[in-house]
This record gives sequence, C-alpha cells and structure tokens, in this order.
Amino acid sequence: MNIKPLGDRVVLRQIDAEEKTKSGIILTTNAKEKPSIFEVLVVGDGIQNDGTEVKMILKVGDKVITNKYSGMTAKVEDEELVIVRQSDILALIED
Repeated sequence: MNIKPLGDRVVLRQIDAEEKTKSGIILTTNAKEKPSIFEVLVVGDGIQNDGTEVKMILKVGDKVITNKYSGMTAKVEDEELVIVRQSDILALIED
C-alpha cells in the first residue's frame, strides 16, 4: 500500500532507540525512551485546500526532530508511522 500525505504533511518513521549508552551499558526494553528522531518517508505536495502553496523544504530520507506529542500515529502494513505538518517539525539533522 502506498501512502501520500496531503498538503504540507509529512510521513515519518521513528528511528529505533539505542540498545547501548555511549559508555557501553546495555539498556533493557523498559529503560529505553522513544527518541524524538524520525526519518522522512514521504512528503506532501505543499498545496493547501484554499490553493495557497507551502514551500516543502524536507525530502525523503531526511532525519528530523519533532515534538513527542505532535502529529497523528497510523499503523500501515504493520509499521507505525507518524503524520505531521511540516511546521510541526522542530529541526533537521544534518550529517
């Protein structure tokens, strides 16, 4: 199934939490906190219902930081995805 976000919306996949700390301590499942770092899977066309255009600066493969509670979670083909507006994304992670 293909998913296409409308307007200025972006589909994100959460990046898995680290299994170990930087010092080498292995974390249990309960100790891991869900990171707020996501990978961009699909980007909308930026055209709103009223005809105004939003410049989409994100592209597929970008890594971004977003608020824990922003957007909507949807399960698509056994994968949990998050759909947010581009304006809900707080930062772009540059390599």
